Amino acid sequence: MKEIVLSRKKNGFLVLALSVLAYLAAIALCVLGPFVSPVLLVIGIVWCSVGWIPWLGLKVIKPQEALVLTLFGKYIGTLKEEGFYYVNPFCVGVNPAAKTKLNQSGDVNDGASNPALVLSAGSGQVDLASKKLSLKIMTLNNSRQKINDCLGNPIEIGIAVTWRIVDTAKAAFNVENYKEFLSLQCDSALRNIVRIYPYDVASGVDTTGDGVADEGSLRGSSETVAKRIKEEIQVRVNEAGIEIIEARITYLAYATEIASVMLQRQQASAIIDARKMIVDGAVGMVEMALERLNEKEIVNLDEERKAAMVSNLLVVLCGNKDAQPVVNSGSLY
Repeated sequence: MKEIVLSRKKNGFLVLALSVLAYLAAIALCVLGPFVSPVLLVIGIVWCSVGWIPWLGLKVIKPQEALVLTLFGKYIGTLKEEGFYYVNPFCVGVNPAAKTKLNQSGDVNDGASNPALVLSAGSGQVDLASKKLSLKIMTLNNSRQKINDCLGNPIEIGIAVTWRIVDTAKAAFNVENYKEFLSLQCDSALRNIVRIYPYDVASGVDTTGDGVADEGSLRGSSETVAKRIKEEIQVRVNEAGIEIIEARITYLAYATEIASVMLQRQQASAIIDARKMIVDGAVGMVEMALERLNEKEIVNLDEERKAAMVSNLLVVLCGNKDAQPVVNSGSLY
């Protein structure tokens, strides 16, 4: 389906003026017809009865709006530029997603149970404004999903996708409902990409597909992950005439059933790293103390006393609490 832009039909004001003048003339014929000619009276009555039909062809297009028109089932073109148009009165606007409400900018959430995709209830009648397609940039916030990462750990992740319509004909005719289509493709692309990465850096994991393990992760490589999600969605929605401008991760966390366990694991890892740093520092301080004592020849210690001194210093430097030393006021030996 190829988009046809109708740009030479901005004659709405002329048609409106002519139709109003014709109505005034018809009213005059209805008034003067009985006195002049019955034929003029009939013409005046007929025009007063059907003269409103041309007004059905008057269309007002605002900036960043489009109206896809069909005539007896055939696509005839799209009004994309702002202005006051006149088209065939029997043309019908097509917008398959007119009654679809998404959790995004430009739509209204009716408060239904599913925040990701809400279908508006009502009589089924759609006004003319809802038949227009918005060409503005919109942001889709799909609901959070629970997905297993490449290590099998369940995580919860949510994304915000910035998009817009670039081909109105494809959006209206290539897919049943371009908003639902976009929402479902976002979910599918997100699952495909998330399953490639671990939540945190893990050894022996290849996230690029080159056969070499790397340090890619959902938490540490969010920019790369977001870029791959954007590219994956774009490939899927090309047939719907949609351009994906940006995709961003808005929420990322372990699933509730393993969140506490993973938190303990992170705490244990942090404690080990901190202890390692403390021990390295304590050993360095003990080594420096022994070297300084030997250089200054302040006191000569045998191997047994050195061992006792090292033990005491390590206990003091590596302890969790402040040490309370016992002072020996007697002889050292």
